[in-house]
Amino acid sequence: MSRWRLAGALVAVLALLAACNTGFEDVRLRISGGPERGVYSSLSGALADACAARLGMPRPEVMVSAGSPENLDRLVNGEADVVFSAADVATSDRPGPRKPMALARLYNDYLHLVVGDDQSQAREPIAKVGDLLGKRVSIGGRTSGVAVMAGRVLETAGLTGDNAPELHHLTLNDSIEAFKRDEIDAFFWSGGLPTEGISKMRADNVDFRLVDLTDVLQRLTDRYPVYNAELIPPSTYRLQGSAVNTLSVPNYLLATDAMSDDLATALVKTLFDAQPALVEANKAATAIDIHSAIETHPVPLHPGAFRYYRESKI
Repeated sequence: MSRWRLAGALVAVLALLAACNTGFEDVRLRISGGPERGVYSSLSGALADACAARLGMPRPEVMVSAGSPENLDRLVNGEADVVFSAADVATSDRPGPRKPMALARLYNDYLHLVVGDDQSQAREPIAKVGDLLGKRVSIGGRTSGVAVMAGRVLETAGLTGDNAPELHHLTLNDSIEAFKRDEIDAFFWSGGLPTEGISKMRADNVDFRLVDLTDVLQRLTDRYPVYNAELIPPSTYRLQGSAVNTLSVPNYLLATDAMSDDLATALVKTLFDAQPALVEANKAATAIDIHSAIETHPVPLHPGAFRYYRESKI
């Protein structure tokens, strides 16, 4: 064996030994992600792989969930150790024995209002939120973050009570399938860009477009400062026309005050060290930035996360 090959083998052995002596070999984590084919789901799987490879722990259990509200309930009640959550849900009160604390701000979710492509399907045009009156609309699962955002959009547009659309509480997968079968006219989704399930609709030649939310944006951002007005570029889903105005909301990676400082520090380090693998799992992870990761107010940073950012001179 050449000395170069021998040196390479030695480096590999040392890396393996380091991973096996992190002090976390007996730690068993539960990560609550999100719906299948959503961004939370793909990133939680990649993060679990990174924890096993880099921290020497058993691969964390990754749990499917309806989204942020269910994740927060699991977190504060001790049914999950690490969760993904949108900021609008993370900042709401959740009764439970544990207190949510942030590990990092991750990326922004973008609200999608998906409707049929009027040029290719015989559907009544839906040009703005108000046009959903009388339509069949999925607003996400009952315990999902998208249901929170969608409900606020409909309320702001005056589509409540007798003026409400015919509402369906379907997951992303079920919304897509119902849309394909013409059982619903539109569905809301809140996720990073791109969201795998919606990208697959384009790959499967399902005709759709996104509705511009300009008519309600200003009122929503005034009433709910946690939201921002953003654009979804047409290139995201190979759509025709110009960029679509919509709402965005930050996402956080959360733990609780029950997590040790050392473990929290290690998890944040793993998040950034493994970012290329997270990007491979979903491009939304390209937006994870160490400089903005500390911006989790009003959710407090975990002391272990704060230590990592301080030592990184952020």
